[in-house]
Amino acid sequence: MQTTQQQLYFGSMNLDRNRDRRMVFYGRVSTQHEQQKDALSNQMQWYDDQLKYHANWQLVGRYIDEGITGTLAKNRSSFMRMLDDARNGKFDLIVTREVCRFARNTVDTLSITRELRGIGVEVYFVSDNIWTLDSDGELRLSIMSSLAQEESRKISERVLAGQMISRQNGVLYGNGNILGYDLDKAHNTYTINEEQAKVVRFVFDMYSRGYGQSLICNELTRLGYKDSQGNVKWSCIKISKMLRNATYMGYIGYNKSKTTNYIDKVRVKNLDEDSIQLVKGNFPPLISEELWHECDRIRKQKIATYRMPDGSTRRAGYLGPMHLWTQKLRCRCGGGFNRFKWRVLKDGTPVYGYQCNYRTVNVSRSFVVEHNLQGQSSCDAISICEWKLELMAKLIFDRIWGDQNAAVKKAVAMIDSVSSRAAPSCSVASSSAQISKLKNRKLRLAQMYADGDLGRDEYKELCAKTEQEISALQHPPAEMAAQQKAAATPSMKELTAALNRIVDLSAPKLPDSLI
Repeated sequence: MQTTQQQLYFGSMNLDRNRDRRMVFYGRVSTQHEQQKDALSNQMQWYDDQLKYHANWQLVGRYIDEGITGTLAKNRSSFMRMLDDARNGKFDLIVTREVCRFARNTVDTLSITRELRGIGVEVYFVSDNIWTLDSDGELRLSIMSSLAQEESRKISERVLAGQMISRQNGVLYGNGNILGYDLDKAHNTYTINEEQAKVVRFVFDMYSRGYGQSLICNELTRLGYKDSQGNVKWSCIKISKMLRNATYMGYIGYNKSKTTNYIDKVRVKNLDEDSIQLVKGNFPPLISEELWHECDRIRKQKIATYRMPDGSTRRAGYLGPMHLWTQKLRCRCGGGFNRFKWRVLKDGTPVYGYQCNYRTVNVSRSFVVEHNLQGQSSCDAISICEWKLELMAKLIFDRIWGDQNAAVKKAVAMIDSVSSRAAPSCSVASSSAQISKLKNRKLRLAQMYADGDLGRDEYKELCAKTEQEISALQHPPAEMAAQQKAAATPSMKELTAALNRIVDLSAPKLPDSLI
């Protein structure tokens, strides 16, 4: 009954606009630029003028949002504070200039004005002449807010088009605070800061040689190298950002972050590194492209992607397998294995075991069955002791390989046959080159004799000597040919002994290299 009376009361009041009203102004600008601040000042002056025309308005307060987009109401602190005050009955009228100042999201506009209408608070959009308590107020408001949302979409498209043109022109984004470079705003380019460039080259060189990010941080701190802020303060995050920054190889990276949509306008990091657009810059690189890509390859090898229980994915640092069996083992559920200390013998020798990673991070199979957990992932693989794996490997080699000595002999025979064919070919190639040189020498001697630089007797003597050398190369003595073959062919005895040592299965434990 009370609700009906309130509805009748508000319904009878909405036509009486000359009654006394406790009202507030709401204004908003979307950026912090000076021009926008001037526009906000003009808005407030305009509101003051409106107040002069309505003697029945009693100004309670002003709510202003500066530098905040209007697409989402929840992101505007003054707007949300105004709604709280309206719910507490501090005023009964909100005056704003136009619908796009109130909100550019149709859903927000309608849901908020409906809520305000339910508590007896009216919204007056002056430029659009819309009073939300009017019978056609919501219809007109729906049309105007839809137009405002469409304008927001068009602005978003224009911004994206402008960004595309900027990328084609190689425009630099950001404040230019990149270690190793100074920003030249006049020419839209970077110039090398040699003092800082040493640090960048040092980081990439160490990382390419296998040093981890923590070790690099420690070394930079020990040497007293400064970051882009001039502080000796290093972290793995800073090193990781440097390694991902293609600027150091002379490229500009675009699309590193993106906006979810034109309504939410939430800026998120682009996790798909392959979709980042690289454009060749007009500034000199600090490192070669080969070095940057090598470090990028190493970095990506240390990143693993995990699937979370809710279906989402998560990326985290990953240290590759350090032990033989963690590289080789795969569980029947598809998971890998981790190594753990099983126990310690009396003499202090540790004994290791291996457990399925999937079982480690999930509940056991027996727990799933006991509590009837439908859809819960689990694995019931038991742990495996390392000595059992080594024993199985030895049995497999013994049974499948059989007589390894016969295999060694066959391998040596194959190598020997290849070497015996390859050695003469190498010798012939070398002899042909020498014969060609000697024939060229004869031509030069003939030229010198024709020019009078050599006498007849001297010319004959040098030609005869050259002919002898050519003949010796074309028809080498048997002893020399045997020496050449022996020099080119490896010792089959030594090769056999080396292979036998590698494939010796008599030892209690097989070498990891053989497995």
